[in-house]
Amino acid sequence: MTQRIAVGVDLVRVDRVDRLLDDNPEAEQDIFTERERAYCAGKRNRGAHLAARFAAKEAVLKALGTGLGPGTRWHDVEVVNTPLGRPRVRLSGGAGARAARAGATDVEISLSHSGEYAVAHAVLLLTADDSSGTAAASDTADDAADHATADAPDEG
Repeated sequence: MTQRIAVGVDLVRVDRVDRLLDDNPEAEQDIFTERERAYCAGKRNRGAHLAARFAAKEAVLKALGTGLGPGTRWHDVEVVNTPLGRPRVRLSGGAGARAARAGATDVEISLSHSGEYAVAHAVLLLTADDSSGTAAASDTADDAADHATADAPDEG
């Protein structure tokens, strides 16, 4: 077995996400899970925290090589926080299945926001089968999601 990584990064203007949510009130529920909305609701700069989570979803989807397409929903990539505030990724649905097919054993994320921008970086650790050169799905989608971790404390 060989290990390799897949990387995704996304930078978003906070006001762009604010505008999207203002112009389309239903978009907040379509993009963010209840847990993500509840976490951000208690924050002083709610818009920046939502924007960082939006960027994280994009970064993870880029690392998976899929983007948001058929069979994948925004809720399939959820940013949750440990009791100490460390962001983690929980994958489910189409994104979780894609991660399992790719042999993802871990997902690391880092979030940050400052002023006008929010950024997220995602790194997937993949295990490949040496004999075929293809990724081996050694974990189920749920297992891969449960192994997901992050590399930064609370982003704000």
